[in-house]
Amino acid sequence: MRVGITLECTQCKNRNYSTSKNKKKTTERLELKKFCSTCKAQTVHKETK
Repeated sequence: MRVGITLECTQCKNRNYSTSKNKKKTTERLELKKFCSTCKAQTVHKETK
């Protein structure tokens, strides 16, 4: 079952990206290194509710 999630920058707390994940296979929170337009750098983005 795929669910929609929102990714939030860990430095500026800006919610930049939205994606989906398989809830059965990935039970923990998702962390991806993405480009943040506010910070103008690649930062770690964590899954929010």
